[in-house]
Amino acid sequence: MRKQKSQKILPWVTKDVVLNVLVYVLNLLFILFLFVGVIYINSVTNQMQYEEWLNETSNILHFFILLLLIIALMAGYFFFEDRDFLKNPVNSEMIFLIVEISLVICHLSGNYVNLYVRPLALASVLTLFLTDKKKAVFINMIYCLLTFLFDSLGSVEISIGEYPVMLMGFASGIVAVFVLENVYSRIKLLAMSLVLSVPTVVCVGMMLINAPKDTAVIDIISSACSGPFTVCAFIILLPVFETVFTKVSKFKLAELTDHKAKLIRKMISEAPGTFNHAIVVSNIAEACAIAINEDALLARTCAYYHDVGKLRRPEFFKENQADGVNPHDDLTPELSANIIKSHTQDGYNLIMKNRLPKEIADACREHHGTLPILYFYGKAQKFTDGEVDIAQYCYAGPKPRTKIAAIIMIADGCEAAARSLQDRSRENVKQVVRKIVNERMELGQFEDCEITLKELNIIIHTVVNNLTGIYHNRIEYPKVNLDGIDL
Repeated sequence: MRKQKSQKILPWVTKDVVLNVLVYVLNLLFILFLFVGVIYINSVTNQMQYEEWLNETSNILHFFILLLLIIALMAGYFFFEDRDFLKNPVNSEMIFLIVEISLVICHLSGNYVNLYVRPLALASVLTLFLTDKKKAVFINMIYCLLTFLFDSLGSVEISIGEYPVMLMGFASGIVAVFVLENVYSRIKLLAMSLVLSVPTVVCVGMMLINAPKDTAVIDIISSACSGPFTVCAFIILLPVFETVFTKVSKFKLAELTDHKAKLIRKMISEAPGTFNHAIVVSNIAEACAIAINEDALLARTCAYYHDVGKLRRPEFFKENQADGVNPHDDLTPELSANIIKSHTQDGYNLIMKNRLPKEIADACREHHGTLPILYFYGKAQKFTDGEVDIAQYCYAGPKPRTKIAAIIMIADGCEAAARSLQDRSRENVKQVVRKIVNERMELGQFEDCEITLKELNIIIHTVVNNLTGIYHNRIEYPKVNLDGIDL
């Protein structure tokens, strides 16, 4: 199923344009500085005259013009393909930093270790896990062009035709994007790293057919190490980029769903009912995300934490109450409603306090939208002769702004409703799920996200399948007397 492109374009202001232009100009100058630095190092290493090379004005001019075209190509691509991503200058700086660090690592490893050990796929792998597949493929192309320019115009040893860097880099990067896309384990990532070396080994092997045996063996071994080197550099750099640019990768999400994670452990010990509810919702949310081609791991992680705000007062929520003791019996309906609806903002604050991804915090605050808390609203009407302001009994919002937040809203409501059913036949569950989705549509809860009717129908079908699987009817076991039976 093809993922639809967002139709909402965030408005740009003058500040956005100025900051983006500044980022692009500064990074253009920095890459030019790197290029001159590479020439100087190569000249010193090979005892050639640095000044003589710089006097060749055509070389530096050629590089500057080609670099300007490549930078313009980057800006044009993001402007027409993902303007919202470009709007934030931090995103542009992150992309430039990925490319620049990759260029430095490639230069150092190529000059001081071996030409063919260079991690040519590093830029594409970092971009893949910090953004998405489409951007990774594009940045891989940009990076290969820059590497080619550095080698062909800035090296004193390598001529343009001596080795197919474009082919090796492009092939390694593309292989990395499609092979590592759904890898969530660092151990598996290391195991798959040898696959990234295949294009480099093939290209190097073809070039070294007539080379001396000793040299050929060393170069082949070096090219085989390029994939593992890429992955090792990636594993070291990824946490740095996650921290500096507040990005969330699949590895980070996988760590957050581990039951040893801080807030998960706290939920297990202090709010076990909430945790069990979160587990069921996470299974449903993950299945729904897969069904409509959304990020399944992000949906699962958001579902794990969507009710984490209940940790502030776990005893006020039904799933955590034991021995039939309900503290709401001694409170006014208005105070009870305030406690219940505060768990969304409490969850948001707790997530941000623990420096977890904002996507998860947003799901905490959005998964009830502006829905009314009908139980306490109805209770207040019984106690009051006059009209009750329903706004006092509604969640503060905002409404779901992403499809994943909408999925969690649906999964959360449907799981709670299905658990309370006496008859959990498929028809009954389907009727309840449709009722919940229709109510939320009528109350305008999906107005701020781009979910379609087709996707809602797919979600309904998926939720019904999951709930009937979880809450299926069980056979009644006959009473058998086991006295006297020796096992």
